[in-house]
Amino acid sequence: MLERLPIRPGDPVQRDLRELRQAVAADPRDAAAALRLARRYFDLATAEGDPRYVGYAEAVLRPWGDPHDAPAEVLVVRAQLAQYRHQFGRALQALDRALELARGDPEALAWRAAVRMVQGDYAGARSDCARLAQVASELLATGCAAHVDGTTGRLREAYDRLRIALARHPDVRATLKLWVRTLLADMADRLGDAAAAEDHYRAALALGLTDQYLLAAFAEFLLEHGRPREAAELLRPWERSDVLLLILARAEHVLGRSDAARHAAALEARFADAARRGDRLHLQDEAQFRLVFRSDAQGALALARENWALQKEPRDAKLLLESALAARSPAAARPALDWLAESRFEDPRMAAMAHELRRLAR
Repeated sequence: MLERLPIRPGDPVQRDLRELRQAVAADPRDAAAALRLARRYFDLATAEGDPRYVGYAEAVLRPWGDPHDAPAEVLVVRAQLAQYRHQFGRALQALDRALELARGDPEALAWRAAVRMVQGDYAGARSDCARLAQVASELLATGCAAHVDGTTGRLREAYDRLRIALARHPDVRATLKLWVRTLLADMADRLGDAAAAEDHYRAALALGLTDQYLLAAFAEFLLEHGRPREAAELLRPWERSDVLLLILARAEHVLGRSDAARHAAALEARFADAARRGDRLHLQDEAQFRLVFRSDAQGALALARENWALQKEPRDAKLLLESALAARSPAAARPALDWLAESRFEDPRMAAMAHELRRLAR
């Protein structure tokens, strides 16, 4: 047996995919049918953590390879797929073109703001959020602005505003509610209110939607708060996902379980396979892996610096700070330290690491 595929007889997901594939096969140039299938594949990629679904979606959209001939909706989905692969420049080009075709498209504006946040372009993201407020629901627009403000020195204000907006809209679609709850959980934790953060995480989980980002964020929260047993239990069914398997292995490592070594070996093999394919999606994960399981601070630092050149989210800055501390190389942390100062990002753990790095530099 090479691999156990997640397909069961009568599985409604597979039945749905089969019907969508049949519709596309009947007319590959039917944009509406292609978009339904591509979006379904993208949803599965984000839910299951399986990048093969992204490849399937890209194949479905191949008839619209020329961005000048592609409808705006196709360009938005293509941008989502590009950002999944960390091809942020391509994602922004597709979104820019989509917004030329459909100036007030809320989905394109929301995704462009999200990609700009990953790249640390907070002025650009704030501009997109302001435009979004004119065309989207209050909760989506408030969440967009709160994401920017919560990253740029207005954490308390952003948290309170988003919490109030969510209370005003209890019946919004589940996917939007999940995203908002996950944002609120992160903000509450950074504000020092772990109980409120956990309430938000559990409310998000109770929506019944599978989401890799939510699972990873909650498991990291549990690890940070000294609860590795609960983190391991949460992630036990998710060995197929590289991101979640790494967090599971870290929890098992803290607990001293023998499964940690088995999972670490599986991760190392996956990273090697990705390197042979030229896949650089897992720079962040591999750096964390080298820190925890191989005590390779210099290797982790090299990967963390390469990762920072691609994306600049708070967790990327945290990884660079951790790696520089482990390697006792404060100079290497300068980009993350500068980002902390310029963004005014509020996080007590990162502030403590920054303080220690400055002490080392003296």
